[in-house]
Amino acid sequence: MASLSRALRVAVAHPRQSRTRSLGPCNLSSTAGPTAEKSVPYQRTLKEGQGTSAVARGPSRPLPSTANVVVIGGGSLGCQTLYHLAKLGVSGAVLLERERLTSGTTWHTAGLLWQLRPSDVEVELLAHTRRVVSQELEKETGLHTGWIQNGGLFIASNRQRLDEYKRLMSLGKAYGVESHVLSPAETKTLYPLMNVDDLYGTLYVPHDGTMDPAGTCTTLTRAAAARGAQVIENCPVTGIRVRTDDFGVRRVAGVETQHGSIQTPCVVNCAGVWASAVGRMAGVKVPLVAMHHAYVVTERIEGIQNMPNVRDHDASVYLRLQGDALSVGGYEANPIFWEEVSDKFAFGLFDLDWEVFTQHIEGAINRVPVLEKTGIKSTVCGPESFTPDHKPLMGEAPELRGFFLGCGFNSAGMMLGGGCGQELAHWIIHGRPEKDMHGYDIRRFHHSLTDHPRWIRERSHESYAKNYSVVFPHDEPLAGRNMRRDPLHEELLGQGCVFQERHGWERPGWFHSRGPAPVLAYDYYGAYGNHAHQDYAYRRLLGAEYTFDFPPHHDSIKKECLACRGAAAVFDMSYFGKFYLVGLDAREAADWLFTADVSRPPGSTVYTCMLNQRGGTESDLTVSRLAPGPQASLLAPAFEGDGYYLAVGGAVAQHNWSHISTVLQDRKFRCQLIDSSEDLGMISIQGPASRAILQEVLDADLSNEAFPFSTHKLVTAAGHLVRAMRLSFVGELGWELHIPKASCVPVYRAVMAAGAKHGLVNAGYRAIDSLSTEKGYRHWHADLRPDDSPLEAGLAFTCRLKSPVPFLGREALEQQRAMGLCRRLVCFTVEDKVPMFGLEAIWRNGQVVGHVRRADFGFAIDKTIAYGYIRDPSGGPVSLDFVKSGDYMLERMGVTYAAQAHLKSPFDPDNKRVKGIY
Repeated sequence: MASLSRALRVAVAHPRQSRTRSLGPCNLSSTAGPTAEKSVPYQRTLKEGQGTSAVARGPSRPLPSTANVVVIGGGSLGCQTLYHLAKLGVSGAVLLERERLTSGTTWHTAGLLWQLRPSDVEVELLAHTRRVVSQELEKETGLHTGWIQNGGLFIASNRQRLDEYKRLMSLGKAYGVESHVLSPAETKTLYPLMNVDDLYGTLYVPHDGTMDPAGTCTTLTRAAAARGAQVIENCPVTGIRVRTDDFGVRRVAGVETQHGSIQTPCVVNCAGVWASAVGRMAGVKVPLVAMHHAYVVTERIEGIQNMPNVRDHDASVYLRLQGDALSVGGYEANPIFWEEVSDKFAFGLFDLDWEVFTQHIEGAINRVPVLEKTGIKSTVCGPESFTPDHKPLMGEAPELRGFFLGCGFNSAGMMLGGGCGQELAHWIIHGRPEKDMHGYDIRRFHHSLTDHPRWIRERSHESYAKNYSVVFPHDEPLAGRNMRRDPLHEELLGQGCVFQERHGWERPGWFHSRGPAPVLAYDYYGAYGNHAHQDYAYRRLLGAEYTFDFPPHHDSIKKECLACRGAAAVFDMSYFGKFYLVGLDAREAADWLFTADVSRPPGSTVYTCMLNQRGGTESDLTVSRLAPGPQASLLAPAFEGDGYYLAVGGAVAQHNWSHISTVLQDRKFRCQLIDSSEDLGMISIQGPASRAILQEVLDADLSNEAFPFSTHKLVTAAGHLVRAMRLSFVGELGWELHIPKASCVPVYRAVMAAGAKHGLVNAGYRAIDSLSTEKGYRHWHADLRPDDSPLEAGLAFTCRLKSPVPFLGREALEQQRAMGLCRRLVCFTVEDKVPMFGLEAIWRNGQVVGHVRRADFGFAIDKTIAYGYIRDPSGGPVSLDFVKSGDYMLERMGVTYAAQAHLKSPFDPDNKRVKGIY
């Protein structure tokens, strides 16, 4: 019997034979299939005995000829999705599993459930999973799922980690999740076998627990079958049938298997590690990679019974209670890639690579010293799928209507399965999930990235390696960078621009004065024989942001913001999505898509929203009406009928494109959506001096009378044709210049030269975030999401509810208005000079009524500003009187601060500055 300490000594003394080193991670990849199977720490699995393979014996039941939905994959997500489809009333749903339920990766999962995550949506998803496995399934079936509530304990070995846990505790109060920050002494009392000498504290969540994969999946499918769903095992899928409709749209038509075919309009890819292969059958890109993920199971440990599960993030290790033993695992910096995923793999495991796994042993022994002399009963090393941002892949694939994804769960498929299975079922039935699932939606990735091998591999590796890292507000990836760069990239880099990455684009974050800080090729943090970059300026600047206090660059961002308020700033916004909507039905399409009246005379620009059928906000954007021109150009395409120019946030451009395309297809509008995002750049000049600066550059009269707010014109800038729009996203007088790619640098240089005597400065998106928060402008996917309505968000002015013209989501808004708003977005200011970033609990009259969605520091008003949705604890509508009559506190890391609620922006509430009135 080997012990953990002996395994550590052997691995150090006898490392693996050296392999040929290479620049990539090939030397630690696996092409071999699974080895001899090991035992996993469950009383039972769903594996059959040895002998003829299950697949060879044929399907467990005859295939139906048709089905309303076919779910591919019988792991956690497949079973949860089938269960929720059946529960929501879908008849004729079928699950196809190529072998037996759980046989891929679910059967060997650790099955941990932690209720608190640094995401409000994930807290809600986890809460639903917990309800399903701990209560609902047993009530429905009379069967126990194997749920064990033994609690969870997060370990903090430094102050920043403890600060992160305090943030989670504050968020948990908004959702009723009980948690306690414990001192080292209190932790020792709770967990006597733990070494607490190096601890700052811990976060204890008593209602966390552990799930059993076999018990959960069996109970889910029993409950689904009772509602008419079918589960067919031993039935590998061999193809997806696709048809093209009369409008040229590709749609799912059926599923082919070794034992026949099923006609269906809807397929759900829950195939886990094998999801990419299933996607290829349908011509759908599935950006994930397969890696080895391991844990070991110890022999019996006296005194460990009933202890909570432990996550020691700083040691990158978890300790899962297994009766009177522990399972020990974690996330390493050099995981092994499974290069050639075998379609014959079932209930199999790999040999554990001790050289890779050893790094977890030291941390485990340090935390629970008794492990040093504890034997190892078994090793478990199986494949898991991982994605470029460590978030699942969900939703309808943009390439194929009726093909949904429910895969790439980064070893959290059991934990997130219930919540995600429910949302996926809603997505399939109603066209949208109930919650904001944009962070999981496959459309969050630009289409140019989802089949880019280097980007997928690098980002998936970094996300895996940093899984246990502190989630800081301003962190940026180092992997998969420089995929999309706008025409001003080199120009701004030379001026000290520190870039952020969004949607593959490098966009300006902020500017510093100590020379260029380029983003270098990914070094895999020195793993796989790569040499880690030395004296890496960008990484050093990024590391200085790793704080929950005001960052060191706070003053740099302050200068950019105050220059914009006092003189002028130029913002490179070239990464924005820039689309043309043109054609014979373009006006009808625009009337249906957009909440505001955008069919005004050519030359007008309108700020508007796009909604889903539930009245949730899918986007906020500007729409400019175009006049037909004499000849086509990048700034004015040729079209028949009507034309509109759409400018959307670059980080959500693919989401917008897919939403619009789906609506056009469903409504059969005869119009064309053209993506010019790569062909046009965009700079915005904002501030009191913007008119004086641009008057020297543009050949147009910029007076209020000649160029009013919310209008646009084709003008000449330094000899180059551009589209100028008088708009503001920061609450100042200003214009956007939409510029053909080849003209961006000369136009930018002309603007900078004209602005030199006016105090014009470069500014980045960190300044935009602060300025727009200060002015009260919404930021989609922060204080405005697909589960927020414009009425709740204070954007009723964008909705033409007094007009008889119908638009998508209107009925839901009218119903909401008639019933009263059950929640409302409120602005808060805090006098104390404390940073806030979102997730802080909102207290009203001694009760938690919500949490902060978005927060920043407003430099002009010299206060912290926060926005969050509040509810009435009694369940009634949230009226304006309710908002005004409360006494508010915002809880940051367990400490409450007095806050003032505002019904209007605290900065320039009368909107004089955007009108040029100073």
